[in-house]
Amino acid sequence: MKTLSIRGPKPNVYRFYDLILALSVATLIISNIVAVKLISIGSLISDGGAIIFPLSYILADILTEVYGYAYARRAIWVSFSMLFLAVIIFKIVGFMAPAAEWQNQSSYDAILGFVPRIVIASLTAYLFGQFINSFVIAKLKILYRGKRLWLRLIGSTVIGELVDTIIFAIIAFSGVLHGFVMVKYILIGWVFKLLVEVILLPLTYKVINALKKAEHVDKYDHKTDFTPFSIRVN
Repeated sequence: MKTLSIRGPKPNVYRFYDLILALSVATLIISNIVAVKLISIGSLISDGGAIIFPLSYILADILTEVYGYAYARRAIWVSFSMLFLAVIIFKIVGFMAPAAEWQNQSSYDAILGFVPRIVIASLTAYLFGQFINSFVIAKLKILYRGKRLWLRLIGSTVIGELVDTIIFAIIAFSGVLHGFVMVKYILIGWVFKLLVEVILLPLTYKVINALKKAEHVDKYDHKTDFTPFSIRVN
């Protein structure tokens, strides 16, 4: 019996990419669920998502630095799609009639009944912020010839997180927060996310170096098509 032979370039098979991808998906979904709770950090008030959401940018940094922009782009779209799917399923289940024995519909709606405006804000901000973040770190890697990793990691996050926070705030709270209150909300959220990036920088360094060694890859995006509208990696 003859076997079917498919000719063409053999795709790269990385041992740890799928694990980072899964963590990226989980981080985005979890951060949006816990964001429904407002928390106090000293005198500041934020949402629960601020605790874990910065990890999504750290993971994007790792993916771009190690595997390249195309692999980070695929992770962004997969994470986005899984969050969108989760929101749809939560809504469908929420609209279904509860069983007579179940008395927790109001609790379900409070936690998983996402407000459409917040969902749109979150998804839009995520896409713009993440793609800008990955684009910047890929270009800076070429510019600095792989050196000054700390500058590239922080610099990309400074821009990506700022865009993310501004877009989310404008879409989610335009007409609710005004003037200095809006500016304060954006600045506090942005600075907090940057602090998380800086605090975890030593760990990020170790993960990046370990992955490059384990996967035998250190991608430079010299000939990469930087369109965001693709999930191809080769």
